[in-house]
Amino acid sequence: MLNEARIDEIVSLVSQRGLDESCVAMLRQTYDDTHFTYCMDDDMNASRPFKSCEGFNVYLVSSADHCSTLTPDPELASGLVLAEVIEE
Repeated sequence: MLNEARIDEIVSLVSQRGLDESCVAMLRQTYDDTHFTYCMDDDMNASRPFKSCEGFNVYLVSSADHCSTLTPDPELASGLVLAEVIEE
């Protein structure tokens, strides 16, 4: 459902603006056919990100079976988890 070009476009926007609530709100308006979740990366229980970026990781979410699950496959993805990474 998502393609890598769309994901790269979203990642570029987040990298430019910085990941925060207002950025996610803008993404929800701009890409109203895509579900976005914003959280801290340590909430992802050591799952492997689809993309690692400076300051955040991107995980793909599939809702195909009525329950949201992480997926490594963009063609199955209906949304993104944008997980903020805080360096300690």
